[in-house]
Amino acid sequence: MKHRLLLFFGTLLVVLFATLLLVTSPTSVNAVANEVNPAQSDARLQKAYRFEQGGWVYVHMEGSPSNIGFQHGYLLAPEIADAFNVKKVSDTRSTQRDWEFFRETAREILWPKTDPEYQQELQGIADGLVARGVKMDLWDVVALNGMEEIPEYYVPWLNRQQKRKDAPEIKSPGNCSAFVATGSWTKDGQIVIAHNNWTSYAPGERWTVIFDIVPEKGHRILMDGYPGVIVSDDDFGINSNGLMVTETTITQFFGFDPNGKPEFARARKALQYSNSIDDYVRIMLDGNNGGYANDWLLGDRKTGEIARFELGLKHHKVWRTKDGYFEGANFASDPELIRDETEGFDYNDLSTSPNARRIRWQQLMNENKGKIDVALAQKFLGDHFDTYQKKEEANERTLCGHVDVSPRGIPQWSWVPYHPGGSVQGKATDSRMAAQMTLTAHTGHPCGERFVAASFMQKHGSKFGWMKEILKDMPSDPWTTFTSGQKP
Repeated sequence: MKHRLLLFFGTLLVVLFATLLLVTSPTSVNAVANEVNPAQSDARLQKAYRFEQGGWVYVHMEGSPSNIGFQHGYLLAPEIADAFNVKKVSDTRSTQRDWEFFRETAREILWPKTDPEYQQELQGIADGLVARGVKMDLWDVVALNGMEEIPEYYVPWLNRQQKRKDAPEIKSPGNCSAFVATGSWTKDGQIVIAHNNWTSYAPGERWTVIFDIVPEKGHRILMDGYPGVIVSDDDFGINSNGLMVTETTITQFFGFDPNGKPEFARARKALQYSNSIDDYVRIMLDGNNGGYANDWLLGDRKTGEIARFELGLKHHKVWRTKDGYFEGANFASDPELIRDETEGFDYNDLSTSPNARRIRWQQLMNENKGKIDVALAQKFLGDHFDTYQKKEEANERTLCGHVDVSPRGIPQWSWVPYHPGGSVQGKATDSRMAAQMTLTAHTGHPCGERFVAASFMQKHGSKFGWMKEILKDMPSDPWTTFTSGQKP
């Protein structure tokens, strides 16, 4: 009897110890949280997978539009649910419209003009989320994909149409710093392209997905992106036929055509199907709704040609070269677009964020002509030189943006002093890497500085307390290389 009791308690201790290890082991917890059973019976998941590296979630998806969507929704369900909540909280607050308004806009304005291929992919995302128990439906997913154009382009247009006297002040964002260079400006004479994403930290902290997409039709895509969205949306991507794409938004832009095609669908189509710079321009112009107006910086590694494609609603213009560079810092260049489609953007006010960063790009390009490569591009994205004050100081005027420490904020974007926003990640690649479908990416400030939410709230919680539940720490991880088809 005594022997049996000892055996019983010994076995019980082993079980308890094993259970304790499972619960407390970071590896086991992470594995359970991200588990995707390879033996699942759903054939839609057989070719898809995810893994985490360098602060990024890498997701491989392939197949039909609906299958790609299902893989997206299923594999990224926890991240999508979290990222969706952030946009729901912030966008309803900034627009003073409830979420049902966003769903209605998605259903009545965006969905009817979306190509069937991307309608199927969006439905697939919703189906994948349902399969993981996430309470989001198709209209939530479509509204999430319209997270740029609904609150910051459609709503201001609608407020004007409705002549709402109590409408909140909403100005289109001016997010991101970027450049593309080629010819005698780069170290090997080929294209170098780089970009850091500027946005409010709450969504920006979630902008950490690397999408590797192999569609049934069109070209393979490698891009960064936001969970639940079918295009990069910040934007940085390459396709398997040589296109290298990024952009920065146009500060103080206004204008929207509710009868046009959604920008997120056109931008995804352009990256997926373009064989040339001309193709990209043509696809983006087809059904242009003015939403998310950008200066697109484009490169074709097959020819070495680069371009700046400035796309408003009424105006667009393309500059091209095989020996030069184009910078992006949220400024418009076409005088007609500035006059007709911006709310008084002043190209000559060098104290503003867009113009100060434009000047800094020009300085860096000229100082490093003939030496520019991916390593230098990474360094540029973390630059802290304020050209207006003519000194090193991380703030709203520097390529690596830190608006959370600025007493000025960025009034041109309706960012008040100390707004928790700025650069949230970076990407860079060149022609050689793009030929191998490879890019480098960095989460957090490209300078390496960490943002600590608790410290920020101690200083500015009285003004930004509404963000407490969605604002989190933003670590800065090392630059990491990703390639299409990469495995864990």
